This record gives sequence, C-alpha cells and structure tokens, in this order.
Amino acid sequence: MAAQPAAQPAQQPPPPPTAGVSGPGSAGAPVPGPPQPQAPQQQQPSQAQLVTASQIQAAQSGLLQQQQQDFDPVQRYKLLIPQLKESLQNLMKVAAQNLVQNTNIDNGQKSSEGGLQRFDKSLEEFYALCDQLELCLRLAYECLSQSYDSAKHSPTLVPTATKPDAVQAESLPYPQYLSMIKAQIGCAKDIHNALLECSNKVTGKLPAPGGL
Repeated sequence: MAAQPAAQPAQQPPPPPTAGVSGPGSAGAPVPGPPQPQAPQQQQPSQAQLVTASQIQAAQSGLLQQQQQDFDPVQRYKLLIPQLKESLQNLMKVAAQNLVQNTNIDNGQKSSEGGLQRFDKSLEEFYALCDQLELCLRLAYECLSQSYDSAKHSPTLVPTATKPDAVQAESLPYPQYLSMIKAQIGCAKDIHNALLECSNKVTGKLPAPGGL
C-alpha cells in the first residue's frame, strides 16, 4: 500500500482591516478628515420665561394703575367707600358684642365670650376712613375749581413735557403762558391797591407805604 501524504494545516482567512487605520498595505483607503464645527443652535424661549415676562408686565401695569388711582381723588374715594361700609359693619358688631358682655357682667352672669375686640379701636378705624374720604372730596373740589379757573382765564391749551404728542395748533407756548400769568398777577395787584387806597380814603386812614 502506498503511504498517504500528511494532511496540510488548514489556512485561516486574514483578519479584516481595521477602519480608520492605514497600514503599509492599505494604499488608497479613505482617511477620515478633522471634525467639522457645528453651527450654534438658537435657543427658543421656554414657557417659564414667557410666563415670567408676562407676569412682570402685568405687575408693572398694575403698579402704574395703582399710582394713577392714588393721584386721582375720585378713584381713591371709590376705593374707600367699600372699606368704610365694612368698617361700619364691624363697628356695629363690636358695639353689640361689648354691650351684651357688659350687660351680663352687670347682671352677675359669666360671659362665655373670650377677648372681644375693643370698641375704641374700631371707632378709631372708622373715623380714620371718614377723614380720608373728606380729604379726597376736598382735593377733588379744589381740582375742579382750578380746572374752571384755568378754562376761564386761560382757554388755550398749554402743552406739557409728559405728553408731547398732545400739542395742537391752537396750543399756547409755555413762555407766552408765563407772561400771561405775570400780567394777570400784576392786574390783580393793581386792583388790590386801588381798592385798598379807596377804603383808606373812605375811612380816613393813611395809605400803607408801598402798597403790596
């Protein structure tokens, strides 16, 4: 029998080339370039930021409205009326409770109610609100009187620095307004001096030196 040739060892397949690594035998393989810079993304305002901005705007508008109400005596009067009604109701309630308690004490009965609200404190609060209402009414009356006098003695409008858009063609410039006011003051002084001189002549008194 012929001897069989020895079995040759099985050839293993070569390992696959590693991506991105160029060796001496890997000519023509693509080499990865440097990373490209990405464009910055614009951040959109979040819902919380929008809500915060709206709250700030609402707070500013509320503050402006509150300032306008504080300067307007009529609006201040309207705001104080409900507080005055509530204070009057509280005053009557406290007075009734104190009256019942004092009656029970005079009759020798023990009062089950604890510390009651003091009547003088409630009355003081009610009087304070009444004083504020009186001041608002006086201020409104003075503003109305000044408005009537201004419309009578200075019918033309005078532009203000806070409202430059409200300037009209028939508006009176501020320097002319000052000169007109000075002329009116001088006329009032002349009338006062004439009346004073006339009264001194009637009563026989000597005229005051220099007038006003």
